[in-house]
Amino acid sequence: MNVEAPTTEDLATLVDQWVRLAAEQRDHGSRLLADSNRGPIRETLARSVVTGNALVGRDDGGVVGFVTFEPDTGSYETDVTTGTVTNLFVRPDRRGEGVGSELLAAAERALAEDGADAVSLEVLAGNEAARRFYRREGYDSHRVTMTKPLADESDTHSKDDR
Repeated sequence: MNVEAPTTEDLATLVDQWVRLAAEQRDHGSRLLADSNRGPIRETLARSVVTGNALVGRDDGGVVGFVTFEPDTGSYETDVTTGTVTNLFVRPDRRGEGVGSELLAAAERALAEDGADAVSLEVLAGNEAARRFYRREGYDSHRVTMTKPLADESDTHSKDDR
């Protein structure tokens, strides 16, 4: 397998793989609608391809996975320059072969060349396999995002509690 920059001809494949990634993440608590976001993700992925912020794993069978990343351009001064891995996907038939590790390492190198001192990414709390993968790759929790559904008060409290 070779890790290389994708071309615009790869865009339809990348969109299909992203939709599969988003659909799989629904099993782990993601609220993102997979197929409904084909248009917006096509634009986002096209931008990543054109700006050089995407890489694919490719072999004779085509694209086996992809990673997208970007340097952080926050408006606050920090003591560390950070880059972000925004998506990492490996076709299910190629998982466990090191494809994800190679793609992640290539994204980290690209971000380091862009001046990043650290790399951040998000992983769903319910996706234990992904969390194990990233821990093996040297990632650790830095910030925890907590959510709470806002239900109608009558749904969460009895009349006696009010």
